[in-house]
Amino acid sequence: MASGKEIRGKIKSVENTKKITKAMEMVAASKMRKAQDRMRAARPYSDKIRNITSNLATANPEYTHAFMAQAKNVQAKAIGFIIVTTDKGLCGGMNTNVLRMVTQKTRELEAAGNKIQAVAIGNKGLGFLNRVGVKVVSHVIQIGDTPHLDKLIGPIKVMLDEYEEGKLDAVYICYTKFLNTMKQEPMVEQLLPLSADKLVGDKGNNSWDYIYEPEAQTVIDELLVRYVEALVYQAVAENIASEQSARMVAMKSASDNAGSVIGELKLVYNKTRQAAITKELSEIVAGAAAV
Repeated sequence: MASGKEIRGKIKSVENTKKITKAMEMVAASKMRKAQDRMRAARPYSDKIRNITSNLATANPEYTHAFMAQAKNVQAKAIGFIIVTTDKGLCGGMNTNVLRMVTQKTRELEAAGNKIQAVAIGNKGLGFLNRVGVKVVSHVIQIGDTPHLDKLIGPIKVMLDEYEEGKLDAVYICYTKFLNTMKQEPMVEQLLPLSADKLVGDKGNNSWDYIYEPEAQTVIDELLVRYVEALVYQAVAENIASEQSARMVAMKSASDNAGSVIGELKLVYNKTRQAAITKELSEIVAGAAAV
């Protein structure tokens, strides 16, 4: 059995750890509220541009953008992934869950003879891709708590250009969707080509055309690029909100576990101390009896 001094040292160490996890929990809770507000503020823009894109796709069928057309180059056999993860750890199994889904999807595609290449947004995803040997065409890390589209456009444009050139058959985006504080869902969604059934437009059968200025092709080309950028930004915002929520829950669980460990160690310490006192009393009584 450990001595009382060793147990006191363990108690002190766990108490220090609990202070750290409690502070991280409070910081994550503060950042979580800001991240949720930012994510919810971006949703109306994402929904509106999705609606407009849907109407444009049905209103001008004589022109089909490369992002809407199915890949015709059967020799490409290459699939792109945009993987959104966190830069830091200590957020539970959030990154593990989305990377597990990415692994399953890439294995299915590789079994069909496709080559995989990826864009990494976040340090954890970049490290994972380097470990498993996936080709990383571009990456961006240290996004911070506030994502900026100008930092995301460069890495994403590399993959969008390759898709327009016919080097890629499809592009998938992988991130963690925020549902609520206690639940986040890993997502692997097809980003390109944009299928008409996934574009959320008006539910009715009525459709209309627009008056384009300067011309339909220019407007649709520009809008679809903005549409894809908006989807990626929304995915990053969802991922950051999920990260702070998962970190807050993980740190709260760690603080609660530390409290339980401290209670158990104090019980062991009291038992050890009581046993030592009992042993000393027994020795005193035995010595007195011998005299």
